[in-house]
Amino acid sequence: MPYNSAITLLSVGHACVDVYQGAVAALVPFLVAERGYGYAAVSGVVLAASVLSSVAQPLFGALTDRWPLPWLLPVSTLLAGAGIGLSGVGGSYGLTLACVALSGVGVAAYHPESARVARSVAQGAGAGHRGMAWFSLGGNLGFAAAPLLVAVAVGVGGLRLTPLLALPALAGAALCLPVLRELARRRAGGAGAARKAGRDDRASFVKLSLAVVCRSIAFVGLSTFLSLFATQRLGGGTAAGTAALVVLYAGGAVGSVLGGALADRWGRVAVARWSYLVGAVAVAGVLLVPGPALYLFVALTSAGLYVPFSLQVTLGQDYLPSRIGTASGITLGLTVSIGGLVSPLIGALADATSLRTALLPLVAMPLLSWALFRTLPEPAVPEEEAVPAAAGR
Repeated sequence: MPYNSAITLLSVGHACVDVYQGAVAALVPFLVAERGYGYAAVSGVVLAASVLSSVAQPLFGALTDRWPLPWLLPVSTLLAGAGIGLSGVGGSYGLTLACVALSGVGVAAYHPESARVARSVAQGAGAGHRGMAWFSLGGNLGFAAAPLLVAVAVGVGGLRLTPLLALPALAGAALCLPVLRELARRRAGGAGAARKAGRDDRASFVKLSLAVVCRSIAFVGLSTFLSLFATQRLGGGTAAGTAALVVLYAGGAVGSVLGGALADRWGRVAVARWSYLVGAVAVAGVLLVPGPALYLFVALTSAGLYVPFSLQVTLGQDYLPSRIGTASGITLGLTVSIGGLVSPLIGALADATSLRTALLPLVAMPLLSWALFRTLPEPAVPEEEAVPAAAGR
């Protein structure tokens, strides 16, 4: 199988998994409308998806650094879909939390191994940052598709139709199987050479992780409440909120591909640093500029927060080359999911004051990411990275 075909399949499979991350925020307005949940209650749903995912992703990353676990890709995809598919079936708040948490575990298990496989395939194709950008694009398209899928299924038939949302998981599990078979065949044939790990730069990795945490707080906090905020500001019911989420996630798809192209010319650290400045201005615009211009600033926010996304994954892998699975689990998992831990605080503040007041502190988060990136060096890119070695050790 050509490397480019493998990247395409992995990217589409990534989209099928990240549908379930985007679906959590997309379900929020329907949980409010159908079950009468308040801001704090829906924040708890987002928290349920984030807590287990935050803890589990580095653990899965450490496991995949030691043993080959290619079966995690299809199994975790099915687990993510099953959790969201069952989330609306029962009326119990506790059952909803449990199902969303189950989906979060599936997402956690998927990302470390898939990120390492995708990076290795991209290196094998000579695609570098662009290959990882295309892999990240798949996840962003999954995010972007989530509000539409939720609107079609749940908007028409209510929360009882959430089992329809499990269908992308079936497709994603099927798509990754040909790639895994090809990688196993190449590994059995002894194709490729083992990647020589460089020295770990743990200080830079810690700074990078803190920057991604700040990005996560801004993105997850905004995406959790953006639909409700847009509905309040613009009217138009849930359609206005769904449109805002689609713009946020779709702009991320463009941002990821743009980030890979820009990094090939100016370097990952510089591109990420300036993107976060754009993101800070854009988040302020979303919250303060009146009228339909909200959608323009949502698009700029998406670009500012997503241009660095795939770049941060490869930076983490290059700062911690001896533990690529762990690096992927942290930069793509723990620090991304941890934003959900802050959502209940935002929800409680919104219940006590107003939603805009609760969201305003998010403007500071991209600024902190910018400040941290100013201290980071541009690491050297490994010259050799083998597909068989990346498929599992």
